[in-house]
Amino acid sequence: MPIKIPTGLPAGSILENENIFVMNEIRANTQDIRPLKIAILNLMPTKVVTETQLIRLLSNSSLQVELTLLQTVSHISKNTSAEHMATFYKSFDDVCNEKFDGLIITGAPVEELPFEAVDYWPELCRVMEWSKNHVFSTIHICWAAQAALYHYYGIPKYKLQKKLFGIYSHRVLNAKHPLLRGFDEVFLAPHSRHTECRIEDIKREPALEILAVSDEAGAYIISDRNNRMFFITGHSEYDNDTLAKEYFRDIEKGLPIDIPENYFPNDDPKQRPENKWRGHAHLLFSNWLNYFVYQRTPYDVNEIK
Repeated sequence: MPIKIPTGLPAGSILENENIFVMNEIRANTQDIRPLKIAILNLMPTKVVTETQLIRLLSNSSLQVELTLLQTVSHISKNTSAEHMATFYKSFDDVCNEKFDGLIITGAPVEELPFEAVDYWPELCRVMEWSKNHVFSTIHICWAAQAALYHYYGIPKYKLQKKLFGIYSHRVLNAKHPLLRGFDEVFLAPHSRHTECRIEDIKREPALEILAVSDEAGAYIISDRNNRMFFITGHSEYDNDTLAKEYFRDIEKGLPIDIPENYFPNDDPKQRPENKWRGHAHLLFSNWLNYFVYQRTPYDVNEIK
């Protein structure tokens, strides 16, 4: 089944060229089926890129998904046109009385700031509190995972000695968990961050379970015991060239940046990096949609509590 996206969203034409089945609102409204209502609070500066990455993963399912894109009003995006934001995005106030089957909160390049110093922190806290009884299941990505672990459980983040930047090996800790169904025992995933939440702090919280870890990158997939909230500390949604673009951007700005680990063939930035994490990324999001949204959410979305 396709994913329903706003008519005219740039991601639509990009994904259609990849033979990914997306459906605009006009066609979707003629189908007699209740789609899953999924919202994405997009905190990344490159809105269109992130939209495309996440829609690609959400579309790899037999389920019809109706997508709502959300933005913060306390922070104005400088890297995406005002026209795009006005056309395709809603604010939290626009949807605060609605209920959703699922919510994805993306990462953001603010991890070196204290949480309370981020200009949209109060607004994000409102969204997280609202999600507890207006959303059936939520995925928090990278900085959003750290923010949610701090907001809900008081788990702090710590500055790393140097940026965690590259593709890292992870191992599954609970192979029977439906979110990890079909995962290899060892799999790869990208990370790009300056801070971490430590495994020992997470283990002290009885409401949480670590599902996958990395010797280099630490806790990667964390779940609450009710499987209503998931915390992903990396970026499985990244394209094969995302880390390369970040690396060359920092080089051009004269910023200190190491070559991403385990990324460029032979550590040669002139060579094209290969995507070795795409399979796990698709499994992660399709398992979430199937086992923790579709199979558990009430048919009447208004019954979510």
